Amino acid sequence: MSKLVIVESPAKAKTIKKYLGADYQVIASMGHIRDLPKSQMGIDIENNFKPRYINIPGKSKLIKELKEMSAEADEVYLATDPDREGEAISWHLAHILKLDTERKNRVTFGEITKKGITEGMENVRSLDMDLVNAQQARRVMDRIVGYKLSPFLWKTVKSGLSAGRVQSVAVKLIVDRHREIEAFVPSEYWNIDATLSPLGRSKKFKARYYGSNGKKVTVKTGRDAERIKAESEQNGFAVAKVTKADKKKAPAPPFTTSSLQQEASRRLGFTAQRTMRAAQTLYEGVEIDGYGTLGLITYMRTDSLRISDEAYFAAKKFIGEKYGEKYVPNYRRNFKSRANAQDAHEAIRPTNIAITPEIARRSLTGDTARLYKLIWERFTASQMADCIHKTVNADIKSGEHLYKASGYTVVFDGFTALYEEATDDKKEKETALPDMDDGTKLKLSKIDTEQKFTLPPPEYTEASLIKALEENGIGRPSTYAPIITTIIDRGYIERGDGKKLVPTLLGITINDILEDKFRDIIDVKFSAEMESDLDKIGEGDKEWTDVLRQFYSVFSKDLENAEKEMEGQKVVVPDEVTDEICELCGKPMVIKNGKFGKFLACSGFPECKNTKKLVKHAKGKCPKCGKGMIELKSKRGRTFYACEGGTECGFMSWEIPTDQICPVCGKTLFKKTAKSAKAHCVNESCSRYTPPVRRTKKSKSDADSGDK
Repeated sequence: MSKLVIVESPAKAKTIKKYLGADYQVIASMGHIRDLPKSQMGIDIENNFKPRYINIPGKSKLIKELKEMSAEADEVYLATDPDREGEAISWHLAHILKLDTERKNRVTFGEITKKGITEGMENVRSLDMDLVNAQQARRVMDRIVGYKLSPFLWKTVKSGLSAGRVQSVAVKLIVDRHREIEAFVPSEYWNIDATLSPLGRSKKFKARYYGSNGKKVTVKTGRDAERIKAESEQNGFAVAKVTKADKKKAPAPPFTTSSLQQEASRRLGFTAQRTMRAAQTLYEGVEIDGYGTLGLITYMRTDSLRISDEAYFAAKKFIGEKYGEKYVPNYRRNFKSRANAQDAHEAIRPTNIAITPEIARRSLTGDTARLYKLIWERFTASQMADCIHKTVNADIKSGEHLYKASGYTVVFDGFTALYEEATDDKKEKETALPDMDDGTKLKLSKIDTEQKFTLPPPEYTEASLIKALEENGIGRPSTYAPIITTIIDRGYIERGDGKKLVPTLLGITINDILEDKFRDIIDVKFSAEMESDLDKIGEGDKEWTDVLRQFYSVFSKDLENAEKEMEGQKVVVPDEVTDEICELCGKPMVIKNGKFGKFLACSGFPECKNTKKLVKHAKGKCPKCGKGMIELKSKRGRTFYACEGGTECGFMSWEIPTDQICPVCGKTLFKKTAKSAKAHCVNESCSRYTPPVRRTKKSKSDADSGDK
């Protein structure tokens, strides 16, 4: 018998073919082969939202090949990805190949390994039409919004604009945060820190002013700070109360799609899209020396924290052998998934824990190696014992004033021997306190007062935006990366300094129109309810056309009212004024968007038609010739830095120029993109020289490996 297995990608086809053997042929559909037409909406709204699918242009040769192979095969198995999108692709394949959708011909693989493929082939099922309809509902809903809302924006703002259902909600979150920051009024406050030591001992520690007369007090003026300082110096210091405890710190759970994207952003500087590209490669299969071709991780689109029994026992055995039995918990750690999580797949984990990052590194390079290390360490640490701290908290009295100090020592490192989760919050470093008892007299070395101001909430980064989308129930694991990519590509959001996501003037304008005229559609709560309804369709609890009807009744009414109210009106997107002055007429230059991106134009247009290239200046000076540094983008969208002298100088670097100066040679210091990186000198003639990551052919290929 000949058996045909159809998957989505050639890489996966290659890996699966190796395990299935000679009786099977494996071919890739290259993603979707049927979709809604691009030239028209393709939805018959009056006929129960019936979609009109067509074969995707350019895939006729592949479709012909699939039909021929299917006709010759005794059995055809649809083995696309194990999610809604994969289910829909299989359904479209069944339609084109005239397969019986009631027949058991659908297989899914949670991992692309011998075990995963064997299990998948042993559990053949029929197509899940609930999942298919959930995907159809999302596709139709998004198509209606795109095809109805975009023409409205063309008439009211300018041609070429588009708006998406979920993307518009993401833009709203970013715009709202941006405005919150702009409206923020900082408040003054003062920290008062006393440097102390027990009488007769040299070990010093810091205690921070907490309050007076048993109440917490915020010191709001420098005068109050100096008063408290003077009174404390006069009264002296003594320990009022010491509290000691053993505190257990549990490891973070294995990765979900969301947490993987967040952690890869914080630790590795990856965009969500870059993370998913590398994860897809790891899932579909790579050649590992000594192991052959296999998928290194489980399916990477999941919001479940569950792991299989086999994975648990394998991790337990590995940890005991590598780190010792004390690093193995004497109970099974169970992590609770969030309320609306789908439990169809395990958490993201290595398929074989014995393939350590060191082993994988012999065969992997670039992004895949770095991401595999992150996934492997996170999963392994999640199954290790707690870290145990011996904590000490001291209340310290000075007359009526109360100071507090805290510290800890690590009694047992546990999972932190391998991995600790990164955070967006900066925490003050705690150290061990000297041994003290209630009543211990303390010697004052000095008291420092420091003026501070309250800070606004931070701009969103990719990591914090993904977290906000997940917490608000907007989108699903498979949509986070496309959402961010889309709103940046449309010019509504751009990447600011560091990893910040900031709205453009165009994005703010579009958001304001949508919020005014389509408040329901971009309302966070409404969008979350729609997402919940899509989940219910997938679970068989709701009819997909009923959900579409409910959505359309709200949307069509908003659209009708908006078109009436905006009849004949035009909204002008304000230009972004720069500090640069036009050398021809003396007026300020503004930033314009053109066919090839942003450029500078004179604000005196049409009287003055002066334009020039938009250059983004960076900190520091070129270490080679002393001219300014500019920020540029590679063809693959990665940031690098170059001398503004261009080819005349030729200096380029992937590293970031800083405003720090080398104490030896006086040249600008550079730093790598990692969060913990320290600035260093790149002047080759300096004694403190450290070679930078340069934009050579070899390093460019390596650096861009994740952007292909």
